[in-house]
Amino acid sequence: MADTASATRATRTETPRPARPGPGATALVAGVFVLVQLLLVPPRMGLGWDEIVYVSQVGDHAPAAFFSAPRARGVTLLAAPVASWTSYTTLLRIYFTILAALGLYLALRAWRGLFPERVLAAAGALFASLWVTVFYGPQAMPNYWVAIGALVCAGCVLRVRAGQGGRAALWAVAGSAALMALMRPTDAVWVTLPLLVLVLAVRHLRLLAALLGGLAAGAAEWVIEAYISYGGLTERLDEASRIQGGLGWNIAVGDQLRSLTGRALCRPCTGDLPNPVIVAWWFTLPVLAGLGLWLAVRARRTERTLVPVACALTAGIPYLFLIGYAAPRFLLPFYALLAIPVADALWHLVRRPSGTWRPVAATLVAAALAGHLAVQGAVLHSVVSRTVGARGDWARTADELHRLGVRPPCLITGFESIPLGYYTGCASGNTIGHNANTTKAAILEESRRRPVATIARTGSTPPRYARSWPRHGFAGFDLYVAPSAQAGGDG
Repeated sequence: MADTASATRATRTETPRPARPGPGATALVAGVFVLVQLLLVPPRMGLGWDEIVYVSQVGDHAPAAFFSAPRARGVTLLAAPVASWTSYTTLLRIYFTILAALGLYLALRAWRGLFPERVLAAAGALFASLWVTVFYGPQAMPNYWVAIGALVCAGCVLRVRAGQGGRAALWAVAGSAALMALMRPTDAVWVTLPLLVLVLAVRHLRLLAALLGGLAAGAAEWVIEAYISYGGLTERLDEASRIQGGLGWNIAVGDQLRSLTGRALCRPCTGDLPNPVIVAWWFTLPVLAGLGLWLAVRARRTERTLVPVACALTAGIPYLFLIGYAAPRFLLPFYALLAIPVADALWHLVRRPSGTWRPVAATLVAAALAGHLAVQGAVLHSVVSRTVGARGDWARTADELHRLGVRPPCLITGFESIPLGYYTGCASGNTIGHNANTTKAAILEESRRRPVATIARTGSTPPRYARSWPRHGFAGFDLYVAPSAQAGGDG
């Protein structure tokens, strides 16, 4: 009997437990995402207009650019560990590249236990294959981080509902909600609306506290700044709406389609719709997401698929139906959330419930994905080439301004004054438009004390105060340099 008991214990000890799927596939996706960003988006690519606004708040390369009402300071905080002590753009790009991949990995891990590892890896690969994801991942911009926060928040809410993760999942809900609100407070509200409805419906008070607490913590600075600088929260929201052209019912689906050709900002968004080959994936996305939801209903796991679909829909509402222009990065949270049910649907199409492959379906899906990658790569190559060229023009124009005597401390006004001011190392100012922060009298007064230049498009009429200043044509710009500055130049 003793020998039998010992043998039984040995058998139990030696019997391996079923292995939980490890993080290898999602880690591999994140690693490839790093390489793709570094290879296809040159780290040397100069900073863009919006990046300059965020980075200049903490850097010392140039005075802080005007910070308009819709913006939030989350990106500035995210960039601060590098931007606060160096203006070396390549280093900042590498930092954001690694950070973007780490964020994607953590966002996918937030769904562990809800979907198989292969589904999560496929979802990450689908999201990371979009040209807009690769292009904006290494940039100091907020939309990618709203997408990451949305994935973490939705996944961890579902994990708490499923009894997984414990307190760590609750803290992740609060932290991801705070991340979204730090980046774009209004977007955070739209994304979390379905989550708030869910936790109220099931009366999960701890989840409700985590969600509301995270949103409040993330938006606190933006709200406080509204009362300090804008006269109140309503006034800041009104000003933000005015700058965005007045929020209201406006079907912007066509605008978003036009932006998919690589137009970073489609405002006004005119012209013909893109070639159907370029936008085919965009129409396929909701179909596959719908299939994923149908499969979930059949398998009686509706909630874990319905939640990301619902959050994606509410995240897309303001940018598809309430705004009069488009930028492809606006829909990054929409794409990230739909990636989960889309990946689930694709795996169902190519594999039977028994685990064996469906050869015909697998071949067709592989061919479609290969075509998708080819289209995304072509658009990415085009947008990167244009962007590198445009930002190179800014750098060369800054060198020309230096040659004309416009050196720090200095002031740049007029057309594209914010990027040209940053590249020149000058303050920037405007008397009209969304970034108005000075007056004509103040500019003339400044021109008596330090170098001042006004920029206009080639052939356009400059502001009245600069019409008597010497004009210098360069790289598509007319540079009007105040005489006091030109007197100190070397040309």
